[in-house]
Amino acid sequence: MDRDSLCQKIGHQFSQPQLLQKALTHRSHSTAHYERLEFLGDSVLNCVVAKYLFDHHPNLPEGDLSRLRSNLVNQHTLYTLAQGLGLGELLLLGEGERKSAGFRRPSILADAMEALFGAVFLDAGFVAAEQVILRLYVPFIEQADVQSMGKDAKTQLQEHLQARKLLLPKYSVIATQGEAHAQVFEVECEITQLKIHTRGEGSSRRIAEQAAAEAAYNLLIQTKP
Repeated sequence: MDRDSLCQKIGHQFSQPQLLQKALTHRSHSTAHYERLEFLGDSVLNCVVAKYLFDHHPNLPEGDLSRLRSNLVNQHTLYTLAQGLGLGELLLLGEGERKSAGFRRPSILADAMEALFGAVFLDAGFVAAEQVILRLYVPFIEQADVQSMGKDAKTQLQEHLQARKLLLPKYSVIATQGEAHAQVFEVECEITQLKIHTRGEGSSRRIAEQAAAEAAYNLLIQTKP
């Protein structure tokens, strides 16, 4: 896939191509990387999703809206969106990251996705960024179970297991990668009685645990008789 195809998929053509270039550049490749754009894109994304939820769920209280947003604006959803766009194929990575399959790493793909939103915002303003974000996010939001998405993945998994009178899962850090200021944690979620083992990655142990719990919960739902 090329960059023109990416622009078609997100519904935005860049008038400043250098912004797209930067959004696709990891710090291991160049000093002109995407981290500042990622910071900006994260804020724009949160604002757009918060406004959409506020408008479309007028009866939800603030706490439920916040939990719902956090379950939509997270590494897993961003990673899923990036995979769907084929973003990993376009990332510019240093040799080390390329050899270690950084173009498939959830944390890198999620960060690049946010950087892409930030790049659209700088290129054409808030309305353009909002259109791109909603184009990608609305299908996720419309398929969401609002009641269950008000809870985080670990809570959903715990309640599901308790309802079946099963023991709670165990979480273990099985690997850490990267330098101290930019570590990636890999956590395993084990449900012994069901012989289920799932893994998740994240920039903190908490995020990685949530990713592993979500994978386990999804597996349980899919195999539920």
